Amino acid sequence: EVQLQASGGGLVQAGGFLRLSCTASGFGFDDYAIGWFRQVPGKEREGVSFINSYDGIVYYGDSVKGRFTISSDNAKNTVYLQMNSLKPEDTAVYFCASMARRGAWYGSSWLKAYEYDYWGQGTQVTVSS
Repeated sequence: EVQLQASGGGLVQAGGFLRLSCTASGFGFDDYAIGWFRQVPGKEREGVSFINSYDGIVYYGDSVKGRFTISSDNAKNTVYLQMNSLKPEDTAVYFCASMARRGAWYGSSWLKAYEYDYWGQGTQVTVSS
């Protein structure tokens, strides 16, 4: 059974940091890539970051470039999202999701929620001003 477990959210002041974790079971990172999305009420899910560790590919959304870093520990089947210099506008529920690996090019597909096969339950990140 494929499962994704997101954790690490919490309440932090602006300028602070958090590290989110996404632990996968039922598949390995040789076959799947992982994306992070976030969502606030009334808005669509926004692609935050993506990693295909097998091919060494990472992407970031424009709003988080230079502040967030995605990484993976394949031995632990876990993807991390290090979030630094957090801003109140980063407040959202953060989800991780898996996509079957497609090689070395994804174009804009990593930003589209419907491209992903499995989703974790989400973890709340709240950044106070």
